Amino acid sequence: MFDEKIYDILIVGGGPAGMTAALYGSRANKSVCIIEKGAFGGQITSSPRVENWPGTVQMSGSDFGNQMAEQILAAGVDVEIETVIDIRNEGAYKVVVTEDGGYHKGRAVIVATGVKHRRLCLPGEEQLIGNGVYFCAVCDGAYYKDKSVAIIGGGNSALQEAVLLSEICSKVFVIQNLPEFTGEMKLREAVMGKPNVSVKFGTVVERYITEGNKLCGLQLVESAYGVKSEISCDGVFLAVGLKPENEVFAELAELNDYGYFASGEDCLTRTPGFFVAGDCRSKNVRQLTTAVADGAVAALAACSYIDGF
Repeated sequence: MFDEKIYDILIVGGGPAGMTAALYGSRANKSVCIIEKGAFGGQITSSPRVENWPGTVQMSGSDFGNQMAEQILAAGVDVEIETVIDIRNEGAYKVVVTEDGGYHKGRAVIVATGVKHRRLCLPGEEQLIGNGVYFCAVCDGAYYKDKSVAIIGGGNSALQEAVLLSEICSKVFVIQNLPEFTGEMKLREAVMGKPNVSVKFGTVVERYITEGNKLCGLQLVESAYGVKSEISCDGVFLAVGLKPENEVFAELAELNDYGYFASGEDCLTRTPGFFVAGDCRSKNVRQLTTAVADGAVAALAACSYIDGF
């Protein structure tokens, strides 16, 4: 919708980083609006339980996201469910353009759009996410203590997760579509040295095997020969890459070679009044706690910009 109101802070993205930024902005007596294209809470909503957040016990990811949303609404933050397709810099104001042809004006903008995990795009995958298929061993690996899991991928992230899961799971399969790992040699050696890790090179996942709604295994196929096989596993962790969606904002902020915002811990960009926060930013650790930290930093930086400090 068209909105002539000028907000102090516009936030693109309603994950933990964006909602934290909204909370901090509102607490600083700024008018704030979050623009989110889907469900609030981001990727954490797919987790069956949040355990990597201080003080949280037996809370699902969806409940965590809902509580954050309730908190910002209670703080007076406006919410718009729209898809952002462009942000124009008009000096004192930033104009956030949405897919339906509408726009919103703000004195400062924080982009907290996160990243998308690359998927295998197999039948039934969407229904299994958070119920057998996961993207983060640090977040969800503990649910598979003494069970069998599979990791799909062969880069640094996949190898790090394989090492972590090998310490708590009875069996870890690593499925790599290439004939060798692409991760660092030290990680390769660590994985190959684990007695409960089985590696299958040159192999791709062809199908998720389920019983009812429960994942129970994978159907595999060797890329070179087409030989099919099956493995039994209780959970699958996809580590086939992350994809930021920052290209639309490239005129306002520098991107690194991987498409992430080339912004430091200060969350600043080359454009005054334009800030970034969360997983969309170049960083070494992408976790719930680092996302909300970015949200606080970006919001306080935006407040300082608006106040002329």
